[in-house]
Amino acid sequence: MSLSLLGGSPVRTRSFLPWPQHGEEEQNSLMELLRSGSWGGYSPKVEEFEAAFAKFHQVKYGICCSNGTVALELALRAVGVVPGDEVIVPPFTFVATATAVLLCGGFPIFVDIDPQTCTLSPAAVEAAITRRTRAMIPVHFGGHPADMDALCAIAEKHKIAIIEDAAHAHGAIWRDSSVGNFGVAAAFSFQAFKLITAGEGGIVLTNSSTVAERVWSYCNQGRRKGMGWHEHFTLGSNYRITGLQAAVLCEQLRRLPGQISTRTENVSYFRELLRSFRGISLAEDDARVRRHPYYLVTLRYDSSFFGGIERDIVIEALRAEGIPVLPTYPFPLYRNELFNNSQLLQSKPGPGQGRQHYESLHLEHAEQVCKDGIWLEQNVFLGRRCDIEDVVAAFEKVQRLSSSLLGFQRSRGHS
Repeated sequence: MSLSLLGGSPVRTRSFLPWPQHGEEEQNSLMELLRSGSWGGYSPKVEEFEAAFAKFHQVKYGICCSNGTVALELALRAVGVVPGDEVIVPPFTFVATATAVLLCGGFPIFVDIDPQTCTLSPAAVEAAITRRTRAMIPVHFGGHPADMDALCAIAEKHKIAIIEDAAHAHGAIWRDSSVGNFGVAAAFSFQAFKLITAGEGGIVLTNSSTVAERVWSYCNQGRRKGMGWHEHFTLGSNYRITGLQAAVLCEQLRRLPGQISTRTENVSYFRELLRSFRGISLAEDDARVRRHPYYLVTLRYDSSFFGGIERDIVIEALRAEGIPVLPTYPFPLYRNELFNNSQLLQSKPGPGQGRQHYESLHLEHAEQVCKDGIWLEQNVFLGRRCDIEDVVAAFEKVQRLSSSLLGFQRSRGHS
């Protein structure tokens, strides 16, 4: 037997379930919408979805928008983030979490993550708060809620706003509350690989009527509900989704609970199989998480159990075996050239309004998970137990034959 990467037969030749998933429900909903003639952003179908999504998360108000990035920016603007404000964000997240702050004129302040959950470290947040801190953005990374007990206590103590980045966390529950209930507002994404999708789209959830009104106005050219079409009260733009997207999202939302249940069962089985395996580990979920949708499963790799073979070589070998594993982010956000661009960050509003020195920043846990993290995406866990067994069988095969990868590693210019 040899590794598929080196000419052998792969563990798995069948594809995992594709994403996105759809059926007659989405097709029928789209056809109904098409026939209605109400295709645009003011379609009743948009309001239907907003109400359904908010109700699913036990939140009062939902306002759809063009994508999750815009949702974050709208939420920041609605809670009053202005140029010069500091907003605490994790460095282990998609770039939009930080760029939304920049687009509001604020400064993203990166703090380290919890090494187990990959979410904001409460201790690191507390240490980073200054008189200029206006808000924090906890990211419910991979679907695992951040420590909202500790973060809400910090926010209350220092009188700063929480905006939840829930782009990965549709349907997640912390203790007895759905995500979206812990901050002033929460931002969700419906981008093509998210847990429910219409190709693109986003939503802001809030329990504040004031925030909801502001977000709606920003999305609708500064209008106010109930006022004239040509009456504009604040600076806004057109961030609406279409009725066509909402028609798809209504049906996607109906699928979500069953899909979460399937992923939960399969991740539990995966964790059980991994308990006796050395070299690939999966952290236990926080006991306070009542429901985890498992958008991403983050594994940690220990090369000492694979003969010193580098993570990215092992990932290549696993992919050749038919397992669609991925490396995590290549580096924390602050190492992107974007955050070393003096022209972008030079607009300091006044004396003492300095920014974080991104060039010299080194946050230990974020740096480490970028080096040893491996991702499995949510569709891997939507199938049957035999799919999970294939994943573990591939790990075992690559580990067992890892010495055969030494030559391949050297050919790639690695020692």
